[in-house]
Amino acid sequence: MRARQQIPADIEELRDQRWWREATRQVETAFDAERFIEQVGFATCLTDSRRPGPSLYVAVCGRRDAVMPRNVQKDPEASSTWVLKDELVQRGNVYYGKLASKKTMFLAPRMIPYFHAVWGVRRADEKKRLSRSARAVLKVLRGEWEMATKDLREESGVKDRAPFFKALEELQAAMIVVPSAVVYQPTFTYIWTLGVGRFPDALRKRVNRETAFREIARCFLTSAGSTIPGELARVTGLSRKEAGLGNHDLVDEGFATRLAPGTYRLAADPTISR
Repeated sequence: MRARQQIPADIEELRDQRWWREATRQVETAFDAERFIEQVGFATCLTDSRRPGPSLYVAVCGRRDAVMPRNVQKDPEASSTWVLKDELVQRGNVYYGKLASKKTMFLAPRMIPYFHAVWGVRRADEKKRLSRSARAVLKVLRGEWEMATKDLREESGVKDRAPFFKALEELQAAMIVVPSAVVYQPTFTYIWTLGVGRFPDALRKRVNRETAFREIARCFLTSAGSTIPGELARVTGLSRKEAGLGNHDLVDEGFATRLAPGTYRLAADPTISR
């Protein structure tokens, strides 16, 4: 089994600062969380240090080696992250959903057009790209605009639990449907709505896929300082080929330098040692 490539010490220190992995700069409020997401461009919600990329949970912990405990219900940092997630969904200033490869992620508004160019499904393509169950759920939401999980399940006619939640995941991955609120009383439920209602300009903006690969790669490299083989693909859900195309474009324009196959660094950043 091939050993995992190590991140250089200077890059880890840079990521501590840019990914808010420091006790002096950790996320405590929803406003902090929105600033964090805007700065990094995109982040996962509840992943820990064992997964690459910026994470809201790690930023709440404020340390590089944060590991999610097995009993998350009794962990104050996991609970804080969950509460912040609910607040961010309610505030609607950043995009939240289960995106590529079933990754639950936050996106800064500036990154929405690029993710949508890669994974989004446009209305003209829905019939050939979405399942029948997903189209049934979507039809109800387009009529009602906003609906709780139980009501949506009933109205859509997709009453079996597994196909219904698979349809919701499909619509989130297609960047069509997003949660707009979380309700705990009288019972726990998400409220679902159309993403275009929250981010109309970003989701209607046309971007070609090659540009999207490059800008997603640029966003990650800006906050990460460097990327090792396969890292961008694991963080974003891009294929390794797509990630490579994005990084190669950055090299061509002088934004990044290629140190070895799959390894890239920012071309001009005084905070990174050479």
